[in-house]
Amino acid sequence: MKAMRFAEYGGPEVLKPVEAAEPHAGPGQIRIAVRAAGVNPHDWRVREGQFRRINPIPLPAGVGQDASGVVDEVGAGVVGIEVGEPVFGRGSNTYAEFAVLSSWARKPEGLSFAEAAGYPSVVETAIRIIGLVGVQQGQTLLVSGAAGGVGSAVLQIAHERGINVIGTAGAANQDYVRSLGAIATTYDAGWVDRVRPLGRIDAALDLNGAGVLRGLLDLTGDPNKVVTIADLEAPMLGIRFAGVGGSMPEALAAAVDLIARGKLHIPVEKSYPLTEAASAHADSQAGHTRGRRVLLV
Repeated sequence: MKAMRFAEYGGPEVLKPVEAAEPHAGPGQIRIAVRAAGVNPHDWRVREGQFRRINPIPLPAGVGQDASGVVDEVGAGVVGIEVGEPVFGRGSNTYAEFAVLSSWARKPEGLSFAEAAGYPSVVETAIRIIGLVGVQQGQTLLVSGAAGGVGSAVLQIAHERGINVIGTAGAANQDYVRSLGAIATTYDAGWVDRVRPLGRIDAALDLNGAGVLRGLLDLTGDPNKVVTIADLEAPMLGIRFAGVGGSMPEALAAAVDLIARGKLHIPVEKSYPLTEAASAHADSQAGHTRGRRVLLV
């Protein structure tokens, strides 16, 4: 099969198309013919080697966690899903023509494969980090980097739960942030002073690692009320770094429910052919994303 691999850590250019052996579904897994794969910041951080000290991987290696496609192999012990059904979920090495998923749900009707590939990890992350900061109905959550995939999910899920949200984003994304039910402001110089008059900040999330942690700490007054998914220096300030984890089946079920009720929509900002994964990574690293980027297979 055709797949994207990297043989050394480095920039987007190390990601190359190769012919690779097809994976197969093990117990409790399914294999899909991939139609689309979601591009996450975690993917290019793996490619750069940011996690190699704590989670070394043998090279060459594949990349990608999220995908949508059609089931073509069902592992031992799997029930309730059949070959030929459209699904979306999370697995490993999803930048490929075939991928094995460990968690999945049926693709909601009316959702394209490209759109579906953008949901799994961002919804799981959004639900988990809202829980980690303990923000409750009627309280106010500050979201730094609010226009990206995780931000889009956080804003809508928090709004649906009755949480007030303030979102910082680039100037071009202010209307988009407002459309998701949040108060919007820009994250350039002076952002802390612009946020402060908007009211008490009960909790804060850093989604893009733009050096904002000290400002978030200043606004909340408590490191336990701040979580980052992007700044590896967080422990130095007593702030939690939230990596990949949590209950993906629960998150996928929540996504299906929210989508069905019209409470969650994450747009695809741009799609790329599988072989242009390096360009997708370069664009993702440049920031200013609205919604998601996906690879089409």
